[in-house]
Amino acid sequence: MPHRFELIPMPASREPVSLLAVDRAISELRRGRPVAVRGAGGQAAVVLAAEAVTPQALVQVAGLAGDKPALAITARRASVLDLCQSDAAVVVLSVAAEWAAETIHDLADPLSGIAGGALSVTYRDAPAYSCETAAVGLAKLARLLPAAIVADLVDPDADDLNAWAMRHDLLVVDGGDVFQYEHTAARTLKAVSEAKVPLLDAVDTRVIAFRPLDGGLEHLAIIIGTPDDTPEVPVLARLHSECFTGDLLGSLRCDCGDQLRGAIAEIATAGGGVLLYLAQEGRGIGLVNKLRAYELQDRGFDTLEANEQLGFDADERVYLPAAEMFSRLGFTAVRLMTNNPDKIAALKACGVDVVERVPHAFPANRHNEDYLKTKAARGGHLF
Repeated sequence: MPHRFELIPMPASREPVSLLAVDRAISELRRGRPVAVRGAGGQAAVVLAAEAVTPQALVQVAGLAGDKPALAITARRASVLDLCQSDAAVVVLSVAAEWAAETIHDLADPLSGIAGGALSVTYRDAPAYSCETAAVGLAKLARLLPAAIVADLVDPDADDLNAWAMRHDLLVVDGGDVFQYEHTAARTLKAVSEAKVPLLDAVDTRVIAFRPLDGGLEHLAIIIGTPDDTPEVPVLARLHSECFTGDLLGSLRCDCGDQLRGAIAEIATAGGGVLLYLAQEGRGIGLVNKLRAYELQDRGFDTLEANEQLGFDADERVYLPAAEMFSRLGFTAVRLMTNNPDKIAALKACGVDVVERVPHAFPANRHNEDYLKTKAARGGHLF
């Protein structure tokens, strides 16, 4: 009879309300619709993803808010545009006249080839818990370019933000919920299904799907063989961020497919372990943005520079979901198959005891040689 892990039940919580509000706002931005964001200190704003901006949408946002829109982008994106250097996470750009939709698209999208330093814009740092910072955070969560149009809400009829938003058919989201979303979603993960899935190199395999309470992105635990779930015995484990191009299509641009299949085979040979398949495509920027990064790489940027050109950090992944899944599966200590010291540090910071790093490298090919060199030279990977 196969060994089954005891899946720890979820406690009652008020967190679903917070998660659902953010999830709905993400959906609205992806549909090209504005949302109302409640910030700190009584600030409120109407927000629209930069990717969705049209001339008509700019007029709509300004009309709803009663104020002129500004453009919020990451300081990293502003830096590569030579617009400014800032220690803030997000900067807010303004123009003397009116924004043109085409200019906004150009500033948000590095594939436009615009020379930002030639533009006449002014900037200010966005406070850490402002509507502007929340707007960029929402765009990131929506897997869109990290840029948003933000218009401060000065409509005198908006004292009651919820009532005002209802009259204008807008969703309201609290900035604090945006900032906490990824951590809240991770804390609310629970197992929702489990099945035997025999694999080519690991016939004795089960897959357990974990889903947050808002019904958001699912992560998978692939249990191979019969790992020892004695608390003091570290389990052989691999954290694998999903990679559609490498895992499914066999792309030669990365080593993800090799790492996935190699980890499954190695764990099976060892007799048992767990591979966590995390929904963090493209180091957390999403598939569409990863394809944009590929285009930038073809223009001469390395893999980290391409993410930065887009306005993202070099690595946007979070590992609290992995820690939560380990906990719910009953594992407290792991022997981690990785070449990435940052992954070890991040997992330890989430409370997982990483007792050993198990090297996990594969031969390069002519298509991913530079990619692997960049991971070693700039990302500190140990090959």
